[in-house]
Amino acid sequence: MKNKYVNFISDEHLIRCIGNLHRAYLKAKMNITKQNFYSNKVDTIKLTFDSKFNGIDEESLIQAEILRQIDKSINNSIGTFHEQILGGVEGFELDDLNSFNIIAKDKTLFALFHFEEISEKIKEAIFEKLSMHANIYKYSKCYFVDFHTNNTFCEKLVISKEESTISHSRVYKISSNKFYALLTKNEEALSGLGENLSIAIDDYTNSSVEI
Repeated sequence: MKNKYVNFISDEHLIRCIGNLHRAYLKAKMNITKQNFYSNKVDTIKLTFDSKFNGIDEESLIQAEILRQIDKSINNSIGTFHEQILGGVEGFELDDLNSFNIIAKDKTLFALFHFEEISEKIKEAIFEKLSMHANIYKYSKCYFVDFHTNNTFCEKLVISKEESTISHSRVYKISSNKFYALLTKNEEALSGLGENLSIAIDDYTNSSVEI
C-alpha cells in the first residue's frame, strides 16, 4: 500500500516522530509559563521601555518572550525529530552509544548534525572525531550535516590552520537536503517531508488513537 506522506519511511513511523515532538512542545510549555516567567531574571524596566516606546502592550511582549523561550528550549527536540525520522530509513539507525546522530547499520556511514553557528574550535573537534571513525572503519564515509543553512552542498570538510589546511578523503560537510537525499536516494526527500508535514500533523492531532 502506498504511503500517504513520504515514500522513505512508513506513515506510522512519521506519526510516532510527530507525537514525540508534540510531547516535547507540551513539556516546554509547562516549564515556561507566565508565572515562572516572572520568577526568572526578567528586566522589568526594559520591558516597560519596550512596551511604551515600541507601542506594544506589555502582555503581548510577555507572550512573545515566552514563545521565544519555548522556541529556544525546543531546538534540541527538533534535532531529535530529524534523528528519529532518518533512523526509520531502511539501513540506518540512531546510534545506541549516542556518539553520532545517525549511523548506517553496516557501519559505512556516521553523521553528526548541527543546527546553529559553531566555533572553529568545535568544528575542529568534530573533524577529528569523524576522521578517527573514518580511519577505524575503512569503508565508511563520515558527514557533518548542516541544518543551519538553506544552501545545497556536499564537499570535503576542511579545517584551516594558520599556514595550512587539513582534510580527510572520506570526511564531508553536507547540507541537510543533500543528506536526506543521500540516505533516501530521493533528491526531494526533505522538501517532500516539509510539504506533507502539515497533513501528517493534522492527522496526528485529529486521531483518537494513542500512537
